[in-house]
Amino acid sequence: MNVIRSRDNERLRRWRKLTTSARARRSERRALLEGVHLVEALLASGRRPETLIVSESGLARREIAALVETSGLQPVALADELFEMLADTETPTGIAAEIALPGAQPDLAAARGCVVLEGVQDAGNVGAILRSAAAFAAGDVVLGPGCADAWSPKVLRAGMGAHFSLNIESRSDLGAALDEFGGTIACTLVRAGIPLGKTDLRGRIGWIFGGEGQGVSMALAARAALSVTIPMAGVAESLNVAAAAAICFYERSRQLSTSAARG
Repeated sequence: MNVIRSRDNERLRRWRKLTTSARARRSERRALLEGVHLVEALLASGRRPETLIVSESGLARREIAALVETSGLQPVALADELFEMLADTETPTGIAAEIALPGAQPDLAAARGCVVLEGVQDAGNVGAILRSAAAFAAGDVVLGPGCADAWSPKVLRAGMGAHFSLNIESRSDLGAALDEFGGTIACTLVRAGIPLGKTDLRGRIGWIFGGEGQGVSMALAARAALSVTIPMAGVAESLNVAAAAAICFYERSRQLSTSAARG
């Protein structure tokens, strides 16, 4: 197998742009994910990468060889120092994949639930929310202006494979997205909302979560039919947005499971 060793290689330069530039990802409708776990999750979802990329030393690793075999693709090999240029981690695992981003927007009107993020800038928080949304079947996810790019390396890593079981899209008009969804819209308040556990969440719920610090804008909050508060017995003033989202998703999932068990 030939190994790419030149920093001037066109494919390497293009992949580097996909890891560093949201604009490049948007224009090409491609992204690069790195790491054994993410590639495993991608293949387990039934999706096929456009290209599989391995480091020269990674070729000798059993788990990477198994992923290459599962993919059915002939990988592109990079010298270790070049592979490190694509990796967003301090200790690269030696495998990456170029993937095509989803094309058509999901049909929010048909979704059982949805999650709308407004101005959530922190990549770790966006990824964690995606992970919780997948874990508790919260529904389709819509990212508005000011959010971290869903397909950036940091969000992909924090999502831990959640991207491959969710419908994710970016929209400039979040109000229109909520109108299209047409279900019950809910947002969280630090105080004065209905306690989360006393709220009926068994219907089609569209959650709105705002960015760190500023929260949900007044314009979007005005669309919420439900304003809920997460009771806290401790002294913290508020919760991190990803923690709040996870609790909300869990409570809805719990209510749905309890209702189903009762028949």
